[in-house]
Amino acid sequence: MLKDITLGQYFPGDTAIHRLDPRVKIVLTVEYIVLLFLAKWFFSYGLILLFLVCSAITAHIGAKTLMSGFKPLIIIIIVTAVLNILYTPGEPLVSFWKISITKEGISTAFFMVLRILLLVCGTFLLTYTTSPIRLTDGMESLLKPLKKIKVPVHELAMMMSIALRFIPTLIEETDKIISAQKARGADFTSGNIIRRAKALVPILVPLFVSAFRRADELATAMECRCYNNGENRTKLNVLVVKRADYAAIAVGVVLLAGTLIFRHYGL
Repeated sequence: MLKDITLGQYFPGDTAIHRLDPRVKIVLTVEYIVLLFLAKWFFSYGLILLFLVCSAITAHIGAKTLMSGFKPLIIIIIVTAVLNILYTPGEPLVSFWKISITKEGISTAFFMVLRILLLVCGTFLLTYTTSPIRLTDGMESLLKPLKKIKVPVHELAMMMSIALRFIPTLIEETDKIISAQKARGADFTSGNIIRRAKALVPILVPLFVSAFRRADELATAMECRCYNNGENRTKLNVLVVKRADYAAIAVGVVLLAGTLIFRHYGL
């Protein structure tokens, strides 16, 4: 069911990961993503996986919760694996017609799928342990130097956090609409591609209407609370880097150094 998808959700908690400064978590997440693309072989990915597992355990985020983030990406993961297996040149293991399955293709597909899975888990862990408000404050603080070149930093951070916040709401709304249409006899699984695409119209129309209505209600609520564009605004909770944040930064430095060393030796 769509309601089982946890994309964009926040799970409140009082763990060491939850209490970290959002700026530190955002920087570590970016570093984590970069290292995934720098990793070469099992040792590099193993080190990154160890970092992810330790972070998830510390944040009390279960494997089932992390795995639920793969549901919207299953087709993309399968297609990526198949394309890498069939179209990567190298030493052929099996050949039929004009298609060859190579050793290099299998290796590339395996590490590509592993990279996607680790990427999804790592980025979702950020939203699971950081509230939208703290994410907004963290992104705004990190992007603050761009204000000097007239970039609307506050507005960009607010839009990104609102988008993340409303993903679970839209997923839940879509699930309700699908259930209501099925109760009225709608069929979304039979027929060819064109027929299935047409069957989605009764879902998309009310979904867009609901999304625009929610956006209008949110805008009205912000105006009623005298929200301005970020100028001369004060903050209830001021971000301060603490000892735990410095410890997390040190772990990030160790992870970076370890991955680069393994990459240098092809591990």
